[in-house]
Amino acid sequence: MKKLNHKLIIVGSIATLAFSLSCKKFLEQTPTGSLNQIVLANKAGVDGLLIGAYALVDGVYNGQAGATWSTGTDNWIYGSVGGDDAHKGSTPGDQPSAADIEARTMNGVNDYLDPKWRMNFAGVQRANDVIREIPLVKDGSMSADNIAQATAEARFLRGFYHFELAKLWRNVPYADESITYDAGNYTVGNPGPIWDKIAADFAAAAAVLPETQPQVGRANKWAAKAFQAKALLYDHKYAEALTILKDVIANGKTAGGAKYALVKYADNFNPSKKNGPEGVFVVQTSVKDGANGLNGNAGSTLNFAAGGPASCCGFFQPSFSFANAFKTDPVTGLPLLDTYNNSDLKNDQGISESSDFTPATETVDSRLDWSVGRRGIPYLDWGIHPGKAWARDQDDGGPYSPIKNVYYQAAQATTSDTYGGWAANQATSNSYNAIRFADVILWAAECEIEVGTLDNALAYVNQIRTRAADATGWVHTYVDATKPTGGYTSTPAANYKVGLYPAGSFTDKATARKIVQFERRLELGMEGHRFFDLQRWDGITGGPMGNGFMGAAINFYLDHENHVPNFPILLLKQAKFTVGKNELYPIPQAQIDITAGSIKQNPGY
Repeated sequence: MKKLNHKLIIVGSIATLAFSLSCKKFLEQTPTGSLNQIVLANKAGVDGLLIGAYALVDGVYNGQAGATWSTGTDNWIYGSVGGDDAHKGSTPGDQPSAADIEARTMNGVNDYLDPKWRMNFAGVQRANDVIREIPLVKDGSMSADNIAQATAEARFLRGFYHFELAKLWRNVPYADESITYDAGNYTVGNPGPIWDKIAADFAAAAAVLPETQPQVGRANKWAAKAFQAKALLYDHKYAEALTILKDVIANGKTAGGAKYALVKYADNFNPSKKNGPEGVFVVQTSVKDGANGLNGNAGSTLNFAAGGPASCCGFFQPSFSFANAFKTDPVTGLPLLDTYNNSDLKNDQGISESSDFTPATETVDSRLDWSVGRRGIPYLDWGIHPGKAWARDQDDGGPYSPIKNVYYQAAQATTSDTYGGWAANQATSNSYNAIRFADVILWAAECEIEVGTLDNALAYVNQIRTRAADATGWVHTYVDATKPTGGYTSTPAANYKVGLYPAGSFTDKATARKIVQFERRLELGMEGHRFFDLQRWDGITGGPMGNGFMGAAINFYLDHENHVPNFPILLLKQAKFTVGKNELYPIPQAQIDITAGSIKQNPGY
């Protein structure tokens, strides 16, 4: 279905009001060549509107090349760089708005934020257009089942786009199908969180949607249930979420009909194996489809090692602290929960690519080398990572490279494309896992802790770690390092050691929380989740960890990165997370202005 977006996004655009919430001037405009509601009042029209509503799930807005790295659903900048997974990378002056996010100096005029807001509210409007159109269909072309399913998919999408907004800003307007210019109620405020409304949309969708869909990119019953549970988790309703999560774990299946399961870790990031059993809801991407690369993973267009695969642009470099988190105890194979940052994993910061270098020999979690590209280790099938030659500016981003969003050399011809006519091989069909099954399992572990069943939480964590301990899923050395596409040996590429937590390890809630939170970092790092995890755990948003938890974590990270030898990153010298402010992003000032103050700025900005 995604392959049709370059055509159907136009249908969605001209058939809707292209909603920018609360903007009367924009709402009054009639697009040239627009189709009115009567013309669309049939099954084909509703289907076109629905596909138009799906078209924004990937974060590509208006079908234009450029700026999608600020709107992409992978949230690399907001979730990972805004957390402690990664540095912006590239050079100091490149993408200054992204630099402000990393430095925690962003404000309401940061030009990444308004496109993100507008894109997601455009998605909300497209979903509402579907719901508004359905009652106008009087020609008998839609059966009762057709109507119910189209409404359910639209409500799923409305929940999805509102969720994206609520993660960043928390206090956002909720717009359902009753909000229109004609009704005169389009000035909607943002008095507080809307998790209950988001959860209600997903619950309504889950009650109607089928278990399988003819196109894998469409939402099914189980994706809706997973998102409903996620909304409840963000609202800290752990018992309610747990009931749903247990159902998803026991009975859930993909839109294609495969029972949810943990696959080999690397398969989640291999475009040739997308939509596998671990994909609960996968944001579809495609290339070589006549769309000029715009259906590729546009949000990550910049996120390739400079000089490596695709050659450009050196953004999104894993942090020292993130790499350090993968160090393990040499005896137990367990994470170093409290001491991982006491020293840095051996790296080539400040070392020329022409100088000799031997990578770290200490024990590490096997997920490290599927999450972080580092010198001396096979980088997919592109060869041994050469180090500094693949860093655009080590002084600004460090020595590490992103890898989860990268395609394989052997499949480059079919999984990459030129993006927007300028970025060679930087559009990819590496679809983004908005929710994968490991995510669901670790949510269940969180909920078990909060309801007091600690042994159940331990079992869920060990389920995730069992996969990481399976040597068949590790990075291995090449058969011939000069021909990296020629296959791998059975020899591990590094000293991997991953152990399971013994019975009784979860002695109390505080210990259990620390372990689960650390496991999420290892399992889901560089996938755009970290900022939002820290945010929902913080007491300021109602989480279990007490006020200031997020600020302490981020400031600990900033302090560490500022003291790494030979890493003079100027961007972070004055960086500081302000408690009571930086837990949320600033609402775009443009949105406050066009509503004459109906939308209020988040605290501290």
